[in-house]
Amino acid sequence: MIVPMIKYSFLVFYKEYNTFLEEIQKLGVLHIIEKEADFTKELKDKFDEIKTYEKAIRVLKKRNIPEQNVEQIVKAEKLPEAILDTEVRIGNFESKLEELNAAYEKARSWGKFSPELRQKLKAENICLEFYSAPSQKFHELNSAGVPVVFISGKGTRIFFVLIRTNNREFDLDLEPVNLPEIPASELEKQIERTNAEIDQLNKKLDEYATFSLSLLEQKMADLINKLEFEKVKLTTEKNADDKLMLLEGWIPRSKSDLFNLYLEDIGVLYVRRWGTPKDKIPVLLKNNRFSSLFEPIGSLFSLPDYAEIDLTVFFAPFFMLFFGFCLGDAGYGLLFLVGGGIYKPFADKKFLPYLSLLQFLGVATFLFGMVSGTFFGINLIEAEFSFTQNFRNLFLDPNKMFQLSLALGSVQIIFGLFLKAANQMKQFGYRYALSTCGWLIIVLGGLLYALLSRLSVIPSNTAILYALIFVGGFLVLFFSDPQVNVFARVGKGIWDVYSTVTGIFGDLLSYIRLFALGLSSAILGFVINDIGLQILGSSKILGPVFFVIFLILGHTLNILISSLGSFVHPMRLTFVEFYKNAGFKGGGRAYKPFCK
Repeated sequence: MIVPMIKYSFLVFYKEYNTFLEEIQKLGVLHIIEKEADFTKELKDKFDEIKTYEKAIRVLKKRNIPEQNVEQIVKAEKLPEAILDTEVRIGNFESKLEELNAAYEKARSWGKFSPELRQKLKAENICLEFYSAPSQKFHELNSAGVPVVFISGKGTRIFFVLIRTNNREFDLDLEPVNLPEIPASELEKQIERTNAEIDQLNKKLDEYATFSLSLLEQKMADLINKLEFEKVKLTTEKNADDKLMLLEGWIPRSKSDLFNLYLEDIGVLYVRRWGTPKDKIPVLLKNNRFSSLFEPIGSLFSLPDYAEIDLTVFFAPFFMLFFGFCLGDAGYGLLFLVGGGIYKPFADKKFLPYLSLLQFLGVATFLFGMVSGTFFGINLIEAEFSFTQNFRNLFLDPNKMFQLSLALGSVQIIFGLFLKAANQMKQFGYRYALSTCGWLIIVLGGLLYALLSRLSVIPSNTAILYALIFVGGFLVLFFSDPQVNVFARVGKGIWDVYSTVTGIFGDLLSYIRLFALGLSSAILGFVINDIGLQILGSSKILGPVFFVIFLILGHTLNILISSLGSFVHPMRLTFVEFYKNAGFKGGGRAYKPFCK
């Protein structure tokens, strides 16, 4: 449900304006309508300062060190720069360490060498050339009397030196290797020094984390409050030679009565009114305990427009069922339900709604797992368990699950058309909903006629069907757009017939993904169990151990992969098929009160 909003306009004397804004900010209920204005340099600097604090806080939170009451070693104003500078230095040393390690890997194959000694030997016409070649090539050269000296070996590759005297030539058929400028022994010392520097800087960041995290968060909160305060002042409309300040904003109706008492107490001149269709009214959602769990999912797409119906309460049950259909394993559902309940007492309060959502999704998964007869990858329809004998006939085979996915899709599409009609009536009036009502008469009336005639409740008379099509078609053709003339209406109605028929058919086929994902999840579970049984029979001693390990890893991966698809595809069905058929417009702006 979208909370009704009331628009307030205030006229405040400029000398009292700062005090008025401070009180409004303390109350924290007014969503201020900000006028367009260019940011001053002071505001931009304050914004950059907030970003610096935010980065510093993020760095310290990564340390994961509990804060302690210790003496502050750096002034609060200099803390963000000191923390970020330390992190940059750590990054530089880590980059240097990577280069040193890479150089060390190349140099250690050549052992310890002295560049000075090479120069002295060269002065005596003794030249050293360094090569790397397969071991077979080295042995061939050595056997042929070529003056080569083994240095080291790595696998089938040999690192060796050719000693060339008096400019003697040898045909090795190999390209010489450039020797590293720094020997491995020196690189080891540099690596040790670099690691020590990194450890020292990490210790410094840990010291910052022990005393400054809450201090930084408080300072950033103060800066944000000041920034919001200055933004409101900057965007305030000024009148009467800047003597009177005009401020406008929105307040939820539920909070307006107490706000009115406050305004009358301080004696501020104000006017209040309901919003009009031309107003850009902020959106605040208020749903029941179950539906509110799905608000974060809906906000991934868009908030509803203020003038339309909030669809959260309507798509929530479908999303829950679709998730269960896609995952479709009773064992996985029990795992979500029980695991979420066990973790709740230890979880942070802000994560409790997500755990409750996980449990509801687990309930749906368990139910569809029982419908399809799947439990941790075990096919209960074919498995010879005595306890399933009495209700095995209740399980649905793949053909019936396929039909069930189409049936659920049909229900959601028709339900969406009802919501579209309600949305059109609410926003524009009943005339604009007549075309959608025509489609409901055709679709729903046709389905009811087919069902009732098949059950012999009504006679199988095609005249009834033709009457339904005629009435619905008349509404579709002549009320597709009540604003235009009759001929334009008929043209738009014909286009509406084409687009709706093809659209509904395509939308209905999209729901087959529910069946396909549920089937793929079950098949993966079957395969994991089958491989596990083969492992079990491979050895009497190690077989059971590897069997349990494989089942845990295999089903964990299946849960993760299948859960991702089970979340994404119902979301697609909601945002594309359901939202389209429900006439969802979206684009609402969230209600954000001016507060501390």
